[in-house]
Amino acid sequence: MASVACALALGISSVGYAQNPTIIKRSIDFSPKSPSYAVTDSAPTQSRYSNRDSAYPSDAASPSDSGYQEGRSVSVRRPSLDESTEPLIEDQRERLFDELAEEFSMFDRLGNLVRRVSTLVKPSVIHIEAHKTEKNESYDEAGAGVVLRINNETWVMTNRHVIVSASPKQILLRTSDGREFHPVKVLSDPSTDVAVMKVNGIDLPAARLGDSDSTEIGDFVIAIGSPFGLSHSVTFGILSAKGRRDLSLGEQRIDLQDFFQTDAAINPGNSGGPLLNLRGEVVALNTAIASSSGGSEGIGFAIPMNMAIKVADQLVRNGQLRRGYLGVTLDPDFTVADLAAAGYREKGGALVKNVRPGSPAEIAHLQRGDIIVEFDGSPVENDDHLVARVGLTPIGSNIPMIIYRDGKRYRTAVTLTDMN
Repeated sequence: MASVACALALGISSVGYAQNPTIIKRSIDFSPKSPSYAVTDSAPTQSRYSNRDSAYPSDAASPSDSGYQEGRSVSVRRPSLDESTEPLIEDQRERLFDELAEEFSMFDRLGNLVRRVSTLVKPSVIHIEAHKTEKNESYDEAGAGVVLRINNETWVMTNRHVIVSASPKQILLRTSDGREFHPVKVLSDPSTDVAVMKVNGIDLPAARLGDSDSTEIGDFVIAIGSPFGLSHSVTFGILSAKGRRDLSLGEQRIDLQDFFQTDAAINPGNSGGPLLNLRGEVVALNTAIASSSGGSEGIGFAIPMNMAIKVADQLVRNGQLRRGYLGVTLDPDFTVADLAAAGYREKGGALVKNVRPGSPAEIAHLQRGDIIVEFDGSPVENDDHLVARVGLTPIGSNIPMIIYRDGKRYRTAVTLTDMN
């Protein structure tokens, strides 16, 4: 079980270009009795003709006709470094700058997207300061939130751990343009760490929500929050993984987990802020980090927005999350390897250890030893995945399931009741 603490680091590397030309001094030796010449890397050599009586080709010019004196050699010097090399280096530098400008253009378009998304969404991100009193000790905690429209009302969504133990009057909300106000109502759910705060009498633009189910590993994402109290800070990264569950979040217990993992820098104070795609849509709510230092180490976790908005909607409508109840005990040690050993080709599933009497599971004729491989039309990955799916399913819904029993595949359906 991974140890996770609620928790910006930006590394920039530079590349230098170096050039060190080598100049080789050469000389050209012209023979007085030969129509040919030789190029050497050393001092001029002596003529290979030892006397003037050697014959010349009939069509060759005599030494006197060529203007050369007998026995002399001519050295031809290359241009100096100052005369030719410096312009050459400058030409190469200009070409390199032009090539860099061309290659940078595509990265600049990406940077422009990040800038536009940040500018567009920042007015919908709220800085939060909560004054708390716990165990006779008072302190302030900073976080972030995102503005939503739920039931035609303005709400600010954040993490429960940001505002827990603080009354509405002890929670200060600040916009990107500096306006300050307090919420009039606070609702939260400890099983998902989601909270919403109602806001009246102030005009705030609501964020646009994205489909977190269609967000894929490797997608670029942007995090906005208040790391270490530095409000409306923007960081950039990718979605590193999906379906992170069974995380130990300090002393806080979160029963329904289905986190995104991201390397966009998240630090203390980022909690409750939005994780955005490059369309400017909120795809997750930044919540926690895995860290040995207390700061960002490139492993942050965020609640998928499809999950968070279900909780927020129920909090607004019912005042609490009505968790679905199936009535089974699942084996946490059951793995895909166990499925394969039993001869099944499924990529995941949850093993039923026990069925509670009178529960929806018993009514649906589930038995000990059944392997639930599909719930409500979607594959089940493991026991934690099934718990999260059941807990967020609307009460009273008739949900289809697929199970394996004694090597055979069966279909059944279950009507969930309210766990509360």
